[in-house]
Amino acid sequence: MNTVRYKKGLGCVILKNMSDVVQYFMSETRNGFDAIVSGQKVGEITFVRVGADKLIIDYTGVAPAYRNRHIGLSLVRNVASMARTQHRHVIALCPFARAMFNRFSEFDDIRLMNAH
Repeated sequence: MNTVRYKKGLGCVILKNMSDVVQYFMSETRNGFDAIVSGQKVGEITFVRVGADKLIIDYTGVAPAYRNRHIGLSLVRNVASMARTQHRHVIALCPFARAMFNRFSEFDDIRLMNAH
């Protein structure tokens, strides 16, 4: 089993049923967040910081057994929250993240480019 080191969690937890508590952590080893259930990584999102005021979301993935539980959307929301805190704008190159940016107006304040 791979060991993954994490910084503090962002407090974003989803309860789908009593056995599935999803916690979100920023990775210490790369630019991204991981979704963890019972100690197992079930999802991740990665990004690249560009200059002092931008970042690019380049990948979002969720294990097939955990899809359709809003884990991917929560990962995008974690990056969005971090971007707001750091006063950054976001370019969503990842197709999933781009779809979420296009679907939800909550991301309009940090969107750098409208990619459809």
